[in-house]
Amino acid sequence: MDTTTIIGVILGTILMVFGVIFDQATMSVNPTKLFNFIDVPSLIITVGGTIAAVIASYPASSLKQIPKHLKIMLNSKSYDPMVYVDKLVEFAQIARKNGLLSLEEKVAAETDPFFKQSVMLIVDATDPDKVQAMLNTDLDYLADRHSETVGMYEKASATAPAFGMIGTLIGLVNMLKSMDVEGEGGASNLGPSMSVALITTLYGCILANLIFSPIAKKLSIRNDEEYLCKQIIIEGVLSIQAGENPKFMKEKLISYLSQRERENAVGGGGKKESKGKKKK
Repeated sequence: MDTTTIIGVILGTILMVFGVIFDQATMSVNPTKLFNFIDVPSLIITVGGTIAAVIASYPASSLKQIPKHLKIMLNSKSYDPMVYVDKLVEFAQIARKNGLLSLEEKVAAETDPFFKQSVMLIVDATDPDKVQAMLNTDLDYLADRHSETVGMYEKASATAPAFGMIGTLIGLVNMLKSMDVEGEGGASNLGPSMSVALITTLYGCILANLIFSPIAKKLSIRNDEEYLCKQIIIEGVLSIQAGENPKFMKEKLISYLSQRERENAVGGGGKKESKGKKKK
């Protein structure tokens, strides 16, 4: 489970609360100051308005996926490129020894539908250009779907401060309408009324920068991980179909990885070899 988002939200909340209740003049903590930042109408305007704007912008089919999005965000790295590299190299060795048809039974146990589809296309002797075109089209649609998902939370991140400002304007209008400077206590109510009007802006900024923006960023990272693995799958199955040497193919697929991941892959292989020598 990837807890970094949860840790970040909790840590950010703790630091904000501490900043609110800490009294620098007396160097002490005053928890009662926290009540100055609680305003139910402001919450309703900011949170409710943001949710309403997202609902109005996206179809029900997209909104139903929100629990799934949160699950994806909290899952640890689901797509490990080296797992796919190792699988493809193994499949390449089997295909070289027993032919492409021998992969049909092997791929039946795979749970990744894209990986299974990709291998089955070459098993069925589909033209390499058609295989590449079909898989790239699938990849393009994947990017579009994920872009729409990330866009939903980016929309919420952009809308929350706007509704915070709307709440502020509503508060200011109500304040000015009810203010009687000449009346008893009229001017003295200006400060408290202004503070309530500004709380909605604070709520909007918190929602945007501590909730929605991190979710959008984490989903974007998950998209990049999945996209990279599927690029590796496409390149790998085309190399298997072309009958390339498994060792050469592995080097080619590893080139998709970052420098650190390449070093880890090579280091892992070196350790395995050294263990093998010791056994001999």
